[in-house]
Amino acid sequence: MSNEIHLGSATLGCSIDALRGARLSSLRVDGRERLVGFSRGAPATSWGAYPMVPYAGRVRGGRFSHAGATHQLPLNFGQHAIHGTVFDASWSIIDQSPTHAVLVASLGRRWPFAGQVVHEVSVDAHERAVVCTLTVSTTSDSMPAQVGWHPWFLRPATLDIDFAEMYARDDHYIPTGRRIAPPPGPWDDCFVGARRAPTVTFADDARITVESDCDHWVIYDMPKHALCVEPQSGPPDGFTLAPHVVTPQSPLRRTMKLIVR
Repeated sequence: MSNEIHLGSATLGCSIDALRGARLSSLRVDGRERLVGFSRGAPATSWGAYPMVPYAGRVRGGRFSHAGATHQLPLNFGQHAIHGTVFDASWSIIDQSPTHAVLVASLGRRWPFAGQVVHEVSVDAHERAVVCTLTVSTTSDSMPAQVGWHPWFLRPATLDIDFAEMYARDDHYIPTGRRIAPPPGPWDDCFVGARRAPTVTFADDARITVESDCDHWVIYDMPKHALCVEPQSGPPDGFTLAPHVVTPQSPLRRTMKLIVR
């Protein structure tokens, strides 16, 4: 099998880079690229649409506590840890067809628990959607976990969102736990209470709606070249603010759909 997987067609298709985090390295709609692509020397967090596992967004100081013990993560974003341990890892391909792929990776030595994550990606031509599912599991007694995706949609594009609340954040762009009414953008913020699914509209009027069973969304539209719509199973610094515990009997599984309207 190749390390670069191509699913679907130019009308609706995607590519997956197994060596660079099992990310969507390309998303093709009506023959046009919709994601920021790889460029040599660019940070691994700045392109494609990559899985964020076992945490999404910043972990304050890289520190968290679980089951009475405090753990220190490697700092990869100034004085904080960000976006998990597998976005720059090599994943193994365990299944592949013209419309479906399954990849798996260990959570690695940078994570203090035994665990793995599976990324399933499929192209549904009938629904006109690229469907991504993450499942994170552990063989430890328990561990905290989050999952999410970080798509970088190419501008020119506009964003339509409607959320009930937003987390207030501090000077480190980390939520404090308090929720407020969403102010006008631009944003690098976490939202909850989606009244409708976020939609990105491109200059040629192609629209991609991002649907997910995740209940938190980070919107990052400050860059001039791209905007990001990130479904997450919890907020940044979620191990402190809203911890979710995974056990061998209870993995964490979430899905994101990129639906072409």
